[in-house]
Amino acid sequence: MPKAAGDAKLLVQSLTKAYAATPTNLKIIDLYVVFAVATALVQVVYMGIVGSFPFNSFLSGVLSCIGTAVLGVCLRIQVNKDNKEFKDLPPERAFADFVLCNLVLHLVIMNFLG
Repeated sequence: MPKAAGDAKLLVQSLTKAYAATPTNLKIIDLYVVFAVATALVQVVYMGIVGSFPFNSFLSGVLSCIGTAVLGVCLRIQVNKDNKEFKDLPPERAFADFVLCNLVLHLVIMNFLG
């Protein structure tokens, strides 16, 4: 086996082992972020195949997915117990910030949609 392939396999094994120790609530947030990004990718592929006649609708959908993913990453950072920067922030406050920012994001997206 070439050295690069062995190193890649070792890297994947160490990442899998480290991720197994991640708390369940962070794994759920990770799944949410992956779903949001996957939805954006599906929309981009659809636009490439079918076309982008209502371009504002395409932009609204993709920006909504990407914005939601970014807000999900921010929530994950704030909820993570290992992060010392947000140790005084209760998880309920972080979730309330997430919900409020999502409401503002989607109000802007709906306004852009026309």
